[in-house]
Amino acid sequence: MSGFFTSKDLSFKSQPDGKTYSCISCGLFKNAVSPKMTPKGQFGKRIMLIGSCPNDVEDENGEMWQGAAGRLLRRTLRKMNVDVDADCITINAVNCHVKDTKTKEEREPSNFEIDCCRSMFNANYIKKYQPHLIIAFGTAALYSLIGHRWKKDFRGIEKWRGFTIPDQDLKAWICPVFHPSFVANGDTEMETIWKDDLKRTLALINKPFPLNNEPRINIIKDLSILLQIPSITHRVAFDYETTGIKPHAAGHRVICASVAVSPDNVFVFMMPRKPVDRMPFLKLLADTQIEKMAHNMKFENNWSEVRLKAKVKNWIWDSMIAAHVLDNRPYITGLKFQTYINFGVVDYASDIEPYLRGVTPDNANSLNRIEELIATEAGAEKLMTYCAMDSIWQYRLATKQIEIIGLHDLPF
Repeated sequence: MSGFFTSKDLSFKSQPDGKTYSCISCGLFKNAVSPKMTPKGQFGKRIMLIGSCPNDVEDENGEMWQGAAGRLLRRTLRKMNVDVDADCITINAVNCHVKDTKTKEEREPSNFEIDCCRSMFNANYIKKYQPHLIIAFGTAALYSLIGHRWKKDFRGIEKWRGFTIPDQDLKAWICPVFHPSFVANGDTEMETIWKDDLKRTLALINKPFPLNNEPRINIIKDLSILLQIPSITHRVAFDYETTGIKPHAAGHRVICASVAVSPDNVFVFMMPRKPVDRMPFLKLLADTQIEKMAHNMKFENNWSEVRLKAKVKNWIWDSMIAAHVLDNRPYITGLKFQTYINFGVVDYASDIEPYLRGVTPDNANSLNRIEELIATEAGAEKLMTYCAMDSIWQYRLATKQIEIIGLHDLPF
């Protein structure tokens, strides 16, 4: 196979998870007519199309987007002033034909096969071409882009389709849509959704890629500076890190809190043990002139009342509820998911989240391991940084939602 593969292609590549990803460990090339299909297209509009894997016809001819699904895609994009060959470049999640070795039937590529192709080829293709817009057709294509970074609750394309994601790692818009083979069976409703998603995606061709500003994180010990917030702003987003999910069981407490006063400025602190030292923060919660926002605000509201003995005044926005109003699909309203699809930040929580899980998962009143984390100064700083980022992303998300929903009666 030296005519198709270099020694580098065939070599093993060690990965942090202990697996090796290579063409040899995948093995699909052995039964492919056109193994390791290379990118095709002139890339005139800097659009990268990612399919699943070559079908029988594509494998036989060595060309992509052949057959009924390929014709549907070409015809649809042409009507939207995009030529697959001239304006785009195409790769697949897996660059070799995929079929069952026993039945010889075509099948979907496995995650391991996708990981092999990403490691050996596709990550380098994205780096080389630096697309402005990446359209991921189907679950396999999307997994090839983010599966190694989005490690929990990935689910399938139904969860992701229709979003236009400004991925900050790739510096490209990632737009998941259904694979054309999924809509080529004549389902009019499904084809309408698919075309609408493509129109939304192609509207980004000339839209500048947005880069996020780094927020100013102010770690404070003396909470008296919070008394100045009414002179700075009339709206805040705040967030707690606590010893568990529910505040009622013995031993629970609020460990730290953050208050974002703008999309780029946040105060964060370890919650004082003495009530007198908490007073500046409690005054802020009680101030009826300061509008309050949170993501799933019943959490902060309950912990405020039960553990801080404080009633939060003037709630105006819950970005989790607003996310559900904007799109009522399941599994999409969490702050981390909303942060990624809206701002392209895929992970700022993986170091902290293990400590936030209850020791007894089936018990909502269970203590978590947060006390273990804050036993060191470095751990406490990590927790506060995470808490601060939660408030910043809540603030930015709420601001965007308010603009989209258009609640003109809210003061700005």
